[in-house]
Amino acid sequence: MNYRKALEKAITYIENHLSENMTVDQVAQIAGYSYYHLNRQFTAVIGESVGSYIKKRRLARAAKQLLNTQEKVITIGLEAGFESAEAFSRAFKQLYQVSPQLYRKNRLDIFIGAKARLDEGLLDHLAANVTVHPQIVTLSEIKVAGIRGQTTLKDNKLKELWDHASPRFSQIPHQVNNARGFGICEACQENTLYTMNADVLFTEVAGIEVHSFNGLATTFTRKILPAGRYAVFTHRGSLKMLPKTFDYIWGTWFLTTNHKLDYREDFEIYDTRFLGYDHPESEIDIYIPIH
Repeated sequence: MNYRKALEKAITYIENHLSENMTVDQVAQIAGYSYYHLNRQFTAVIGESVGSYIKKRRLARAAKQLLNTQEKVITIGLEAGFESAEAFSRAFKQLYQVSPQLYRKNRLDIFIGAKARLDEGLLDHLAANVTVHPQIVTLSEIKVAGIRGQTTLKDNKLKELWDHASPRFSQIPHQVNNARGFGICEACQENTLYTMNADVLFTEVAGIEVHSFNGLATTFTRKILPAGRYAVFTHRGSLKMLPKTFDYIWGTWFLTTNHKLDYREDFEIYDTRFLGYDHPESEIDIYIPIH
């Protein structure tokens, strides 16, 4: 049986029955796979088990209801498949780091945990264009010189930033041979993963790798990426889909990994595999700092 069709059947069934009692065995039967085989395919392609996907989708839908309806918390929890208000509150707080009541009061539709339904396009993207199981590497310190810009997740200005920065890279001295490009998401003290949402403004540096900052004009930003361990994801294809890759990293991998996040800056590396913004065979690597 075609595993892709089986996953589509499983996801469609899950989405149509989120408010009902549902077991992984039932989902596997609909998909035409055994419990073990379906879980293995889910983990290989989507990066998490069937049970984990169901739980997070229920909680993500509950989070939207908390913000967009006046339903009682217990009603939302029961509709999400939890047996009691306590069970719902415990699972919600584990994912979102706050209680359902405080989440509603804060009125923040945050990035973490906002697990979108896996539609056909996103399933294709995860299956073909994302390494859902990252490589763990250790890097030495890296110096980067570049241009700083601002963007939000909703109104992404990264292409404009690179279009502005790239022609100016020739003015940067002491470049490393075959210097790689770096897109550095600058850490914001006031924003954490649990307060970040699509409307929050953050800064990004588009730069190039250098040996030294000697002689660097003051119009350029200087960044030093400290040595350390990173989880490395490869994104393939158009950068229009890059937000979907980050959706997976923060909405699935981050919430299931045993690795502990280190609050250094994450970044993308653009090397010889990067063939252009919309090239279907282009590749970039995304580095997430871990302990």
